[in-house]
Amino acid sequence: MVIAGKDKGKHGVILHTLADTNQVVIEGINIATKHQKNKQTRSQGQIITKSMPLHVSNVALMEGKKPVRVGYIFEGEGDKKTKVRVARPSGKKL
Repeated sequence: MVIAGKDKGKHGVILHTLADTNQVVIEGINIATKHQKNKQTRSQGQIITKSMPLHVSNVALMEGKKPVRVGYIFEGEGDKKTKVRVARPSGKKL
């Protein structure tokens, strides 16, 4: 779910993440229009719509129909502890 910006309140599926810039691309959100020239002679140009990336701070995970914050817990014992993401209000693993 988008929590800030022009598409606030909309939700969709994350298509891919850009780890180096901390951004995500969500299907149908933050749409930009690009005018593309023709590639060959005697062909037509096109107008292409494309989902552009959003910063991860403007996106919240959904649990059911509500946005949730993410917390971390450590599971395991001794040296084999693993860090696990959990939903804040319910404590369910994500």
